[in-house]
Amino acid sequence: MRENEHIECWLTDMDGVLVHENQAIPGAAELIERWVATSRRFLVLTNNSIYTPRDLAARLKASGLEIPEENLWTSALATAQFLRDQMPGGRAYVIGEAGLTTALHEAGFVLTDTNPDYVVLGETRTYSFEAITKAVRLILDGARFIATNPDVTGPSKEGPLPATGAIAAMITAATSRDPYIVGKPNPMMFRSAMNQIDAHSETTAMIGDRMDTDIIAGMEAGLHTVLVLSGITQPADIDAYPFRPAQICGSVAELIDQV
Repeated sequence: MRENEHIECWLTDMDGVLVHENQAIPGAAELIERWVATSRRFLVLTNNSIYTPRDLAARLKASGLEIPEENLWTSALATAQFLRDQMPGGRAYVIGEAGLTTALHEAGFVLTDTNPDYVVLGETRTYSFEAITKAVRLILDGARFIATNPDVTGPSKEGPLPATGAIAAMITAATSRDPYIVGKPNPMMFRSAMNQIDAHSETTAMIGDRMDTDIIAGMEAGLHTVLVLSGITQPADIDAYPFRPAQICGSVAELIDQV
């Protein structure tokens, strides 16, 4: 049997797998074209909660990747779906950008700083001391603490930036409350994505470039895991982990003929 012949649905990470510093990784555009041509169900996953799917699709197009917005699944969308399931029509105080506020609004949430059910923390380039202080006080008053993802830093041209995980740690230190984190490596991120495309774990693969998020979460969700070496994890790093991916590739270019 050809490798991956049994795979019907594909989930893939974005940074380090399909794009690197706003440039498409060789083979990424061809793999997406193959998925579309063969009517494969697929989603591109990202822990970044800043952008709406429409904005993200436009950014990817500028990088050379034509990905329809319905094929993008962000931690903001996963968080909104989770909270809608937990408390339909709830109230949330949100620290985040349009990707998160739009997702929660469309999920039926009221965005407010008055008696919210949740404080929801996402990625933003403009964290303010005033907003963080308000979040701390609302959590101490009983609001549940949710974070879109655990990433402590994010990339920029000037170097690393503090990200959601770093700000969450500050709020936790002030409140003694840990957030529930929806994004990778929580397998819930993958399960919500699979629900979105009616996928089943036995016939779904996850492509990622990080052993500590993509691969472990994919494995825990029961998926066929594919590690690509075009991003964070390098060959020498693999043996440091007590688990292994089902498949290792230099890049997504090696998967084109397997679809």
